[in-house]
Amino acid sequence: MNDKTYTARQGEIERNWFVVDATGETLGRLATRVARVLEGKHKPTWSPNLDGGDHVIVLNARKVSVSAAKLETKTYVRHSGHPQGLKEESLGRLLERRPEEVIRRAIKGMLPHTRLGAQQLRKLKIYAGSDHPHQAQRPEPLA
Repeated sequence: MNDKTYTARQGEIERNWFVVDATGETLGRLATRVARVLEGKHKPTWSPNLDGGDHVIVLNARKVSVSAAKLETKTYVRHSGHPQGLKEESLGRLLERRPEEVIRRAIKGMLPHTRLGAQQLRKLKIYAGSDHPHQAQRPEPLA
């Protein structure tokens, strides 16, 4: 009987490329699937202290599905740090202006809020249309 625990090292991790079509997908459900792959939790060698995840390409971000009520009620808030620097924007307005940012923020909230999470987020590529410049990596469809 082998009583050794296998721990993957950073150099042993193989990274794959996956492509996801966001057409008609619910925003939150899409974000959870993508965040799981970016973290590497779909692999048997997952480790909480290593970035063992894969690269993910999200296409057709403009066509993601969101409920009508959430388009007006959900707001994104930021502050510049200056007096009266509070900026608010609804989900519907951000979706028509920058659809990639809506998906990026949803996925970012599901990743660790550490340097490791920032490293995992860099492996995410989001495009509003159906074209992407990553054909050389031969991405596979995400199940």
